[in-house]
Amino acid sequence: MPLQMNREVFITCAVTGSGATQDRSPHVPRSPKQIAGSAIDAAKAGAAIVHCHVRDPETGAPSRRLDLYREVTDRIRAADVDVILNLTAGMGGDIVFGSTDKPLPVNEQATDMIGAAERMAHIRECRPEICTLDCGTMNFAEADYVMTNTPGMLRAMGAMMSDLGVKPEIEAFDTGHLWFAKQLVEEGTLAAPALVQLCMGIPWGAPNDLNTFLAMVNTIPEDWTWSAFSLGRDQMPYAAAAVLAGGNVRVGLEDNLFLEKGVLATNAQLVEKAAGIIGGMGAKILGPDAVRAKLGLTRRTPA
Repeated sequence: MPLQMNREVFITCAVTGSGATQDRSPHVPRSPKQIAGSAIDAAKAGAAIVHCHVRDPETGAPSRRLDLYREVTDRIRAADVDVILNLTAGMGGDIVFGSTDKPLPVNEQATDMIGAAERMAHIRECRPEICTLDCGTMNFAEADYVMTNTPGMLRAMGAMMSDLGVKPEIEAFDTGHLWFAKQLVEEGTLAAPALVQLCMGIPWGAPNDLNTFLAMVNTIPEDWTWSAFSLGRDQMPYAAAAVLAGGNVRVGLEDNLFLEKGVLATNAQLVEKAAGIIGGMGAKILGPDAVRAKLGLTRRTPA
């Protein structure tokens, strides 16, 4: 893929995530009302897409509860601002093994491993315009935790997304994930052109350096649409790098809690800062209708 600056850019805001950030900032939303409110504020600040997880309203712990997804969806769709809803489908693939001397049986309390149909239950119920497909298995920073996405599981979930008319956003944490994504398109499990999110700097996936980033960009087929993000203080530099390399931008509290050193951010503030960078580079920021036309999406109306 030739590297050429993108002059028509859309912003995705990753609103809350599933990481253990709920007690590190008062701005990380927990309840469906808070998550939807933060997503709506991000849309008003310039985000065309909001990417949402749900959390237990009391503890802030990540959740897969269908009623929480339903409430978030309904609140966002009933808002006075238009935005494309992107729900995670990444939950339910977590395996935590026992000790290195005795890995089996797995740690049943921490393991959350379910089948493809159950992982897709909230997507089937809520019908977002986009949902994520984490396109591979990966070791995270924790010693015995594995994010598990087998080829069989990904084929099953990808086929369900296609049948539901929900656009998969391929989450690529490393180069092999892009390789398999292209295989899914070649097989017809996913439609072309595909949508990709490059996830940089997450241990132990693709390292957070520009050589690796550009290698991943050059692996993406020319007719696909892609975005990228990195974590923490590198969130905004990667917003600029993504635009310069021909892509789109993701920011939000899932990936970074700070507006600047020592200053906690809201989602809207992070979107506003990214919009300033994009505008300062001379690019236009696309709204949700323009993104729908670009990606072939159909707007979902309130139930």
